[in-house]
Amino acid sequence: MNRLFRLAPVLRARKAQEDAARGELTQSRAEIQEAQALVKRRQLELVGADAPSEGSARAMVAALVARQSLAAGVFGAQRMVTDAEGVEREKMAALTDAAKRRRAVEMLSERHAALVRAHDLRTDQANLDELAITSKARDAANSVQTPTDRNGSEA
Repeated sequence: MNRLFRLAPVLRARKAQEDAARGELTQSRAEIQEAQALVKRRQLELVGADAPSEGSARAMVAALVARQSLAAGVFGAQRMVTDAEGVEREKMAALTDAAKRRRAVEMLSERHAALVRAHDLRTDQANLDELAITSKARDAANSVQTPTDRNGSEA
């Protein structure tokens, strides 16, 4: 029986794919956190940019336009969070798929190892049986009396 698992390179490749998918998921989660931090910063900027209660019409219009721009920035940052969360779901699905593919090959590896162990046990048992049979035959041959000469002594 071939003791080497022929799919070992495939298993290593599947583990590498799973590790890569895990790294991409981690990166995606970091991007979500960055986008959430951007949302918080933009919301603070929007809160800090109060509309002026007095001043010229131009100054008030400019302040309102600036607030709208900041509000658009908050909305854009929130879209970034939503998009990043979508990417995270895709990366999670890829990681799950990679883990399933790795586990399938891993199960084949475990099955192969069990077959090798069973083969080894059968071989060991056959060797022990052979030794026992040989020992019995040797003992039986030794217990047979050797022919004696006429005087009763062994030849």
